[in-house]
Amino acid sequence: MSTQATTATMDKSGNNALRWMQLGLMLYLLLVAVSVVSGGFKMAVGDQAKTLFEFASHPIAGLMIGLIATALTQSSSTTTSVTVGLVAGGLPVETAIPMIMGANIGTTTTNTLVSLGHARCKEEFRRAFASATIHDVFNLMAVAIFLPLEIMFGLLDKLSGWLVSPLMAAGDMSSANSFNFIKPLTDPAVNVYEWIGEKVPTDALGGIVMIILGIATIMFSIAMMGKLMRKLMVGRARDMLQAAIGRGPMHGIASGTVVTVLVQSSSTTTSLMVPLVGTGVLKVRDVYPFTLGANIGTCITALIAATGASGNLVLAMQIALVHLSFNVLATLLIFGTPFLREIPVKGAFWLGDLAAKSKVAVAVYLIAVFLALPALILALTL
Repeated sequence: MSTQATTATMDKSGNNALRWMQLGLMLYLLLVAVSVVSGGFKMAVGDQAKTLFEFASHPIAGLMIGLIATALTQSSSTTTSVTVGLVAGGLPVETAIPMIMGANIGTTTTNTLVSLGHARCKEEFRRAFASATIHDVFNLMAVAIFLPLEIMFGLLDKLSGWLVSPLMAAGDMSSANSFNFIKPLTDPAVNVYEWIGEKVPTDALGGIVMIILGIATIMFSIAMMGKLMRKLMVGRARDMLQAAIGRGPMHGIASGTVVTVLVQSSSTTTSLMVPLVGTGVLKVRDVYPFTLGANIGTCITALIAATGASGNLVLAMQIALVHLSFNVLATLLIFGTPFLREIPVKGAFWLGDLAAKSKVAVAVYLIAVFLALPALILALTL
């Protein structure tokens, strides 16, 4: 028996070592892909980035683009990583900020869909749907508060600019690229994509081909990273979440942040909690702080992506810091203010009651909030 146990342990260690190597490869592909997107964008539009994205310069249009893109890809990490690449390639930061906010809302669809697994039991479904939609309500509130502030005062633009200012090297943004130690590592792979783009008859088409290939690589690498991290960390993540219950909201936020950094997906963190609430192991109020931590932890992907961006590294890092600043400020303001803190909880309970009464209402909610209304608002805005 001891020999069998030793063999099993060695096999598990070998599998884990292989998974860590695969994870490193996927991280490398992510960095390459972000650089490809920014390089392709520069090739396609040259100095016309601002003109090209005039259709998205309206903040509401940008918000809806980010929301729909994330709802369709089921990954805010994909949307934010692509946005980082676009900003490095010339997309104005002020145009990209609402897209980042929209990605925050769109990412909540995954755990809401997970809650449908409890639909057969009315009481379980009530709890599960409430635990899932507390994420929705919080992020909708955050956008409702901070988007107007951004439009009126440029709050996140100015704050992120201040945070990234040490990289500007006395105002010379281009000199900050000298600190980009990732670029020499990713250049060989990026050159392969550029070679493909150069084979296309025109620069514009070549750039578009590079963008498409880059986005496809981002989606693949993030999906694979999520699968690998779930195999490596989800068991530990679940144990960490359960161990943190009852130890206070600050511990909950910190645990949610750490777990999300480990599994590289806020959707995974929040989806882990849904069945635990549905079956009565946890309460909706228990998972609230973890959800906020997951919002903060998911910013790690954009920050990593920014280190591999091709083009303006400072602006790439700035938009990544916009994502982090937005989620941290929303947590401090909403969770830190007693009367605001209760609104996501009450909203989630109301949605849970509504879901328990009518499954049709759930379908209408999902389609309306994440697809139909955003698409209609986007069409009217454009």
